[in-house]
Amino acid sequence: MKVTAILPDDLISEIQEFSGGKNITDSLQKALSEWLKVAKLKKLNSHLENKPLEFKSGFTASKIRRINRKQT
Repeated sequence: MKVTAILPDDLISEIQEFSGGKNITDSLQKALSEWLKVAKLKKLNSHLENKPLEFKSGFTASKIRRINRKQT
């Protein structure tokens, strides 16, 4: 997708420096991908904070080990 964006030169330079991209497009793609990963993790952490994971009743580590050993 082609996008036109007006961004400060110093911001672009800093993004290129930190991302190690080959060009501006590659640098912005790396920076935006990384930002998206962080945003998704924050959303997941917020969700888990409100509703933590729970083990099913009867769950034990030894049962899981037995299941895993049968599969290999």
